[in-house]
Amino acid sequence: MKKKWLCLIFSLGLVVQSGFAQEETLKMWYDEPSDDWMKSLPIGNGRLSGMVFGGIEKDNIAFNEITLWSGQPDPEQEKPFGKEAWRNIQQMFLDGKLEEGNALASEKLVGVRNSFGTHVPFGDIELTFKQGNGAVESYIRSLDLARGVASVTYQQGGVTYTREYFCSNPANVLVVRLSASEKGKQHLEVGLNPLRKSVVTTEGDAVSFSGQVDFPTFGPGGVNFYGKVKVLAEGGTIRQNKESLSVENADEVVLIADLRTDFVPGDMKEMVLSTVDDAGKKGVETLKQEHEADFSRLFNRVALSLGTAKNDIATDERLKLLKEGNNDPDLIALFCQYGRYLLISSSRENSPLPANLQGIWNDNLACNMEWSCDYHLDINTQQNYWAANVGNLSECNVPLFNYIGTLAEAGAKTAKTVYGCDGWVAHTMANVWGFTAPGWGTGWGLHPTGGAWLASHLWDYYRFTKDEVFLLRAYPVLKQSALFFLDYMIEDPNSGYLVTGPSTSPENAFLWNGKQLPLSMMPTCDRVIVYEILNACQSAAELLQIDEELRGRVIDALDRLPPFKIGKYGQLQEWQEDYEEAVPNHRHTSHLLALYPYAQITPEETPELAKAAAVTIERRLNAADWEDVEWSRANMINFFARLKDSRKARESVLGLINDLSRENMLTISPKGIAGAPTDIFVFDGNEAGAAGIMEMLLQSHEEYVELLPCLPEEWNTGSYKGLCARGGFQVDLSWNDGAVKHAQVTATNDNTLKLKLPERTGREKYYKNKKMFDPILLPYGIVRVDLQKGDIFEVAYN
Repeated sequence: MKKKWLCLIFSLGLVVQSGFAQEETLKMWYDEPSDDWMKSLPIGNGRLSGMVFGGIEKDNIAFNEITLWSGQPDPEQEKPFGKEAWRNIQQMFLDGKLEEGNALASEKLVGVRNSFGTHVPFGDIELTFKQGNGAVESYIRSLDLARGVASVTYQQGGVTYTREYFCSNPANVLVVRLSASEKGKQHLEVGLNPLRKSVVTTEGDAVSFSGQVDFPTFGPGGVNFYGKVKVLAEGGTIRQNKESLSVENADEVVLIADLRTDFVPGDMKEMVLSTVDDAGKKGVETLKQEHEADFSRLFNRVALSLGTAKNDIATDERLKLLKEGNNDPDLIALFCQYGRYLLISSSRENSPLPANLQGIWNDNLACNMEWSCDYHLDINTQQNYWAANVGNLSECNVPLFNYIGTLAEAGAKTAKTVYGCDGWVAHTMANVWGFTAPGWGTGWGLHPTGGAWLASHLWDYYRFTKDEVFLLRAYPVLKQSALFFLDYMIEDPNSGYLVTGPSTSPENAFLWNGKQLPLSMMPTCDRVIVYEILNACQSAAELLQIDEELRGRVIDALDRLPPFKIGKYGQLQEWQEDYEEAVPNHRHTSHLLALYPYAQITPEETPELAKAAAVTIERRLNAADWEDVEWSRANMINFFARLKDSRKARESVLGLINDLSRENMLTISPKGIAGAPTDIFVFDGNEAGAAGIMEMLLQSHEEYVELLPCLPEEWNTGSYKGLCARGGFQVDLSWNDGAVKHAQVTATNDNTLKLKLPERTGREKYYKNKKMFDPILLPYGIVRVDLQKGDIFEVAYN
C-alpha cells in the first residue's frame, strides 16, 4: 500500500557494526505473574508484538500487529485556502492584529478529521492450564534482553514447568514453547479473547480468526485482518472445540502465531498460512536459534556498565529500592539497554511501519484517548528514534525513513491545497493514511514544521554514517521540504527577517492584551527547525555538488532568519516577542530544540544563549504543578546532558525511572495530565531516556567527539562498548574514579577524528592500529588524527 522508496538505500549503504558478547546476561525478572498490562513483558519482531503475563492457571499474551489500524484515506482532509488568502492572513499578523488573525486562522487553517483512525490492539491469546493442584514454588518470570526471549519457570507437584516466548523476525511469527521436566504434563486449552469483532474457527491443529477493524471513535474505515495460531504437540492429543483447541497429556506444546492485514499488498491469508506452516516445519529449536542469532546480532553491539550488577534482586524490588533513595547505577544501565531492546523489537528493516505512540504494543488506552495512538510530529515520533544512531542501531531507522517518504508524497498536496506553496509539509498529527493537513485545532495542530523536524533525521543519519549513497536518495525529501519554506516564509517589514506563521509553539500559548492566544509569526521552534532543514538541504547539495542555484537561495534565506532572543526573565524566548506564558507549567519546551536534539545553542559556542536555555528549564521545572510526563522528563535528561549539568541530568534520569515508569519499566503519561484518566504507556520516554543516558556518556554534535561530557559522581566507575558518534566512529571506553582509563575509537569510514578527552595529563599514551602514535594536540583537550575505515585509535592512561 505504501511505497518503500528508501529500502534500497540501506541495502546499498548501511554501515554494519560488529557485535560484542555481553559480559553478563541482561535480564529483567519478577517472582510473580503479572496482573496488569503495565507489569507484563514486551516481545516483538518489528511487526508482531506480544505482552507476556505469565499466569499459572491462565496465561495471556496480548497479541498485536503494527498495521492493525482503523480509518481510511481521506481526500477531503484539507480545507482549501491558497496562497493569496494565506498571504492576507500573514499580513494581518504582521500588522499586529493577533486576536483577529488567531480567530480567522482557527476557522480556516484546520484539517478535517473524517477518517483519521488509530492503531488498535487485536486482543489476547489465552492459555488455560489444567496441570496439578499443588502449591506453586520458585516462580520466575523474566525477559532476556540480549536474546529477545521472555520466559516463565516454576515448580508444582514436583514438576518444573518452563515456558518461552519470542517474536522471530527471520520466521516472522510469534512463538510460545511449553515444556516440563516430566512427560505428559501439558494439559491446556488454547483460545482467543479478541478485542476486535472476529470470526474465530478451529481446523485441525489451528485456531484461525478474521475480521475488519471497526473503531468509529476516529472515523469510519479500518483494515481487514486474518490470523492463525497453530498448535504443535509432542505426544498427547489435540481436541478441536468450536473456538479453541484442547491439548491433553502432551510432553511439549509449541504455539506459532501470525496476524496480517490488507494494509500491506498481497493475499494476507495466504501469507499467514505460508508463514505459519513454514515455521512449523522448521521446528522450535531452529526457530529459537535463528531468532536469538538475529536479535543478539543487533543488541550485543553495545555493552554498558555503570556499576555492580544486582541481578539477584527482582526488577520490581530494585525499582522500589531506587525510589527509596538507594543507589543502583546498574539498573540505570539496564533501563538504557531496555530502550535499545524495545527499539529492536519494534522497528526493523522489514517493518511495514515505524514505531508509533506505543511502539508496536497497544494497551487499548492510548487509542481511546483524544490524542489517538498515531504518529505525533511535535516531538513523540522523533523521540522514538533518538537512541537509534548513537545506540548502534542504524537499521532500525529504515521504517521511519520509509514513512517520511510517504509523508512527503502526501504532504505535497497539503502544501499546495492549504498554502499554495511548492514542496511538502506535514503538521502535528499523522496517520498511516496520508494525513498531513493541519490538526483540527490550531492551538496544537497548526505546526507546519513537524514534517521538517522528522525529515531532519535523514541528515543526522548521514552525519553518523557518512553514507553518500543514502544521502543521494534522501536528498529529494530534504530539498522539497526546503522548497516549501522558501515559498512559505514572508519578510517581516518591521524587522526585515524571513518568518513563518502564523503557527503555534506546540502546544503552548501566550498572553496578549489579557487573552490567551496560540498563534504568532515565527515562534522560536519554527526558527530552529527551518534553520535545520535549510542547512541540511544546503549542506547535502554541496556535498553532492548539485543544485547550485538552490544552494544560493538557501544560504540567502539562512542569513535572513531572525536571531534567538533572551527575554525579561533571562529566559530563551519561546516567541519573537517577549510574551508572558499563558501556561507557565507547560510540558512542551519546543524552543529548546536548539539545545537538543540540534546544536544551534551550546555552552561552548553560545554561552549566553545556553544560560538562557537553562533559565527556561528552571522556570518550567519550578512552576507550580509542572506537567511532568515521560517525554518531557526524558527531554530534561538530554537538555542537562548538553548543558553538562551531571547532577540535574541524573536527577531527571531518576525522575523518569522512579516516577514515570511502571513495574515493567515502560514509561507512562501519568494520570491527570493531557486528559489521561489513568497511567498510559507511551514509547517515547523509553527511547528518549535511553538516548539521554548515552548523551551523558558520549557527545558528537560539535566538530569533535567528547568522552564523558556529563558524568555523575554516582557513575564514577564503568565502561561501554559500541556507542556511535557523528563522523563515522564507534567508541569503546572504560573509566575508574571518574577518570578515563582506556578509550578506543574505530573508524567506520575515512575521516578525521577530533577527540575531546575529559583530561589530558601528558601521561597518556596514544596508539593507532596497536602502534604508538603521536596525534596532533589541539586546545581544550582535543586530539586530532586522520583515520581510514577500519583504523583503531586508542588512548591509554597510566
